[in-house]
Amino acid sequence: MTGTRGIPETDLVLVAIIPEPRDLEIARVLGWYRIPLKSAPKIISVDYLAFYQTGNFPKNERWQIRQIARVRGHELTTRKELLRDQLEHPHANEEYFKLQLGPLITLEQPIPAENWKRITFFYTTIGRVNKAQKLADLPVHDEERDLIWKVLRGKALQRNEYAAETLPEIPIDPLILALFSGMNDQKETE
Repeated sequence: MTGTRGIPETDLVLVAIIPEPRDLEIARVLGWYRIPLKSAPKIISVDYLAFYQTGNFPKNERWQIRQIARVRGHELTTRKELLRDQLEHPHANEEYFKLQLGPLITLEQPIPAENWKRITFFYTTIGRVNKAQKLADLPVHDEERDLIWKVLRGKALQRNEYAAETLPEIPIDPLILALFSGMNDQKETE
């Protein structure tokens, strides 16, 4: 699938690191992505993942986002359950989130890192993905940042996830919450 046309601009995106080409192939073929629990962002209930490809990719594919995928759900498991060919790995018994994914969507234009090479997880929107010329265009600022935080917290509260009651209180505009939750309900029925 190519392009993000037709995806609501307000859909939430988690920019995630794809350390190796093998990890992108797992996402493409097996339809999942892993995040170590100890380094996971507080909330992983997002609409899409955007895959940031590291320096381990071929020269023309490194340090950029070329693909995204819809997040269909997640579960908690161990690394050894996910990667059965790495049972002796030092982190084999550690807990990981396994995010179930839809088909990969190739962006019409890759988003290059330019000066940003090392990143951690961060949130953005499909609207920003659509407009980004470089990775630095993706982080959300100002009033958009409050909007994203409210929506993330609202999703956590609605789904009774992540000990949401411990997240800082931010008044949630019912219209904004209804907008985002309505879009997610519609997607689940598609």
